[in-house]
Amino acid sequence: MKGTHDALEDPRNKDVKIFVNGELLAREDAKISVFDSGYLVGDGVWEAMRLHNGKLVFLDLHLDRLWQSAKVIGMTMGVSREELIEKIWQTLDANNMKDGVHVRVMVTRGIKKTPSQDPRLTISGPNIVIIAEHKIASQKTKEQGITLFTSTVRRGAPDYLDPRLNCHSKLHEVQALIQAIEAGADEALMLDVHGFVATCNATNFFMVKNQEVWTSTGQYCMNGITRGNVIAICKNNQLVCKEKNFSLFDVYGADEAFVTGTFGGLTPVTKIDGRTIGDGCYGPMTKKISNLYQELIEKASS
Repeated sequence: MKGTHDALEDPRNKDVKIFVNGELLAREDAKISVFDSGYLVGDGVWEAMRLHNGKLVFLDLHLDRLWQSAKVIGMTMGVSREELIEKIWQTLDANNMKDGVHVRVMVTRGIKKTPSQDPRLTISGPNIVIIAEHKIASQKTKEQGITLFTSTVRRGAPDYLDPRLNCHSKLHEVQALIQAIEAGADEALMLDVHGFVATCNATNFFMVKNQEVWTSTGQYCMNGITRGNVIAICKNNQLVCKEKNFSLFDVYGADEAFVTGTFGGLTPVTKIDGRTIGDGCYGPMTKKISNLYQELIEKASS
């Protein structure tokens, strides 16, 4: 198994405490009701962030996206931003965590009276779960890069499930990833409804051509925090970065390609649909932007 979420094994994770609605529970005891809205119909939102040098990096950007997602689906969060931050730190402190930690916050609409889509049958407040784990991305994966396969599963149009919504309903991404795995690739590349390159199943896609960095328009992909930071880094360092429509014709002829995500940062892509991208290695532009991104993280956590 190889992918952008490859992490170094850490034995401390078997003893982490999980936050479930105000309680800190052992990993094996952290449970949620089978009547939970997220379990029944994928009705919930989530966010993932990194703890680096004792600070939650880009916290405000992550919380902005979480609250926006909740507002989009008409769901109350049940807590203020300040209260949620307190709960995150309660979880981190209970696990004595200071650095190299991945935090996932999940909020669902709550417990249902009976299995149903109807939000009016919710009989509790929102369920809040916080999972913090000691997780450092595999440097080996970053050096070797990953391979992609273009899935037939498209990123949907915003008029039925906006791809920018970070919700619990991720089945179409799972389907895309399964196709990629069965095709012998590590992860999936996904096109939009017009056939242009949109994103990957769990990360955002970038390509490099003639010293220019290209990424999608953002209309059909999760507008990732790392994606936004990479675009800003390019602009602040006089690197041409274009948000535009482009197709597999362009991708197959790219000099470099990489994907971005909160956990892995920048990960190079060496092959797409069996075609070697550029020299098939961790390219110089990808390395340059990755180093600049690491500098941004250090600055944000200092």
